[in-house]
Amino acid sequence: MFALFDEAGKFLAGRVMSEADSSMQVELESGKRVKVKAANVLLKFDKPSPAELIAEGQRLAQEIDLDLAWEFAPEAEFGFADLAREYFDAKASVAHQVAALFRCFEAPHYFRRAGKGQFKKASEEVVKAALLGLERKRLQALQIEEWATELVAGRCPTPIADQIYKILFKPDKNGPEYKAVVLATQRSHKAPLNLLQGAGAITSAYQFHWKRFLFEHFPKGVGFPALSAPEIKDELPLSSVSAFSIDDSATTEIDDALSVQGLGTGEVIFGIHIAAPGLAFTPDSAIDKVARERLSTVYMPGWKLTMLPDEVVQAYTLIEGRACPAVSLYVTLDEATLAVKRSETKLERVPITANLRHDKLDEVITTATLTGEAPADYAFATELAFAFRLANSLKAQREVVRGKPENFNRPDYNFRLDSNGEHEPKGGEIVSISTRRRGAPLDLIVAEAMILANSTWGGWLNDMGLPGIYRSQASMAPGVKVRMGTRAQPHAGLGVAQYTWSTSPLRRYVDLVNQWQIIACVRNGRTAALVAPFKPKDANLFSIISGFDAAYAAYNGFQNGIERFWTLRYLAQNQITELTATVMKDGLVRADELPLVFKALGCEPLARGAHVRVRITGTDEMTLDVHATLIERLDEALPAATDEDSGEDEEEGAGPLTLALDMAPLEEEGASPNSPEATPT
Repeated sequence: MFALFDEAGKFLAGRVMSEADSSMQVELESGKRVKVKAANVLLKFDKPSPAELIAEGQRLAQEIDLDLAWEFAPEAEFGFADLAREYFDAKASVAHQVAALFRCFEAPHYFRRAGKGQFKKASEEVVKAALLGLERKRLQALQIEEWATELVAGRCPTPIADQIYKILFKPDKNGPEYKAVVLATQRSHKAPLNLLQGAGAITSAYQFHWKRFLFEHFPKGVGFPALSAPEIKDELPLSSVSAFSIDDSATTEIDDALSVQGLGTGEVIFGIHIAAPGLAFTPDSAIDKVARERLSTVYMPGWKLTMLPDEVVQAYTLIEGRACPAVSLYVTLDEATLAVKRSETKLERVPITANLRHDKLDEVITTATLTGEAPADYAFATELAFAFRLANSLKAQREVVRGKPENFNRPDYNFRLDSNGEHEPKGGEIVSISTRRRGAPLDLIVAEAMILANSTWGGWLNDMGLPGIYRSQASMAPGVKVRMGTRAQPHAGLGVAQYTWSTSPLRRYVDLVNQWQIIACVRNGRTAALVAPFKPKDANLFSIISGFDAAYAAYNGFQNGIERFWTLRYLAQNQITELTATVMKDGLVRADELPLVFKALGCEPLARGAHVRVRITGTDEMTLDVHATLIERLDEALPAATDEDSGEDEEEGAGPLTLALDMAPLEEEGASPNSPEATPT
């Protein structure tokens, strides 16, 4: 005797070896013996053989007209054998019964399952709706097939072209456009980007990266609503200082300026002046809503997306030739020892005498001219000399706290396009890349002044009982990251007791938030906590931190990616095929004179720090991938990199672009219960 039974939705059959009240032992044709619950046994039969019965049942099932079977089916709950007798004849064979079982099981839109081998026919409305759904699926399948055929033939259907970035990076995997791209990729045996390029959906590697970023982070476009810069209503006193800023020539959002008073008197007042948009508008105002949505300026070679509209920026930027509203920190120091005696914060108008530019002065204002070893024939020579002396002193004090010197052995890179920022880049511009080693005199002056301001204001906010947005680092141990929070905590990496971001309110939203808190302290003193925009444990602050962290990471990731694109363009434009580089790990190398980290075949066994020459064998501006091989090792391994110079941040961006396409076959998941896969072997 044989038995047909249901095993987790699959129908199997075999010889009954033994039988008890609640179970039986069944031997499948493969020889495997299984224990089957009696409740799962659907049919017992003597002939034909199990394999023949299932094969015949599959064949006969496809001959059953579902509409007709639905008409014949009883209104009440019924078994498959009942339907077989209604549909075929009163003496329906075992094969006919099994055919009815298979057909009912695979057509749930006609027959609902009511138990093991039991069914109930669906209502007429359900059947009609199900059939409409099946028809839609059939038409969609035809549409997918048509689009896939066009893509393989080198043509991109408009619906796919319109959704190209969604398909590649944030797809609806049930959408026909997505399925068509996957199907065409499988059929053409091409990489998805190559397929879409060949079909004309992607015409420019640069535009691909740029529009992908806009799709993800600026889906409503990059334009601003019509906004005007509010006037500052405060009656601000005019400062007597002569201030100067230090930025690149491309900088339009000039947030900070410096001043030095009292040289030669024994007591010097060092001024740090920060643009004050926080005096002009408040949280929840129209401009604030724009700033909070963007959270930061987005930088890239030859272009940028500012956090605030240009007309707003120009109203508050510290441009030379005018007295600009500012939040000023005045630090009084002993001229000889540079010991800090006191500090004071003021809201005022500051005369900006000059906007000094790095790219024009880095070769002029040097360590030698600032220390008196060489003539200093430039404006603010004595002020800059004092600022440089102070910067070195502040840096040395921080390094004592840090426990080791800061490591500036990697340069910063400047990208310049021949479009000079006059219009949005197209991707074909000529790019030049220059280096500016971190820790250069002007860099050091600005960096230390901003650290001084941010740590001082952070401590002041804490003393006044106001929350702020702080950056902290618990230790310098490997893997301990900088975190943002609302409490004043040490920043081990900088070597300061607390640290805020408050010196770039025109380009970073957290700086603007902190500026509002600082302004409240200046205006209200010890009662500031009662009237400040953000109170202790304010949920808005945590929301801002979360949003800013995500946006800032995304913007930095895009900047790194688009700089990598321009670096690959630089290689091509200058026909560079060989580079010297330093080994990092696992075959990754860092180019000595370009901002480029990539894998080089042959470097995998080399120790970190080894110096090598590699050959560039190919680049891909779409995936941002670099193919390279080792030519020769130039020296023995250098000392291992410090934790600060481990390059982990670079390693994250060293690989090719990742798409969100799942290249698994698109067929329906799972086999029907009467498919060949369900047949015992």
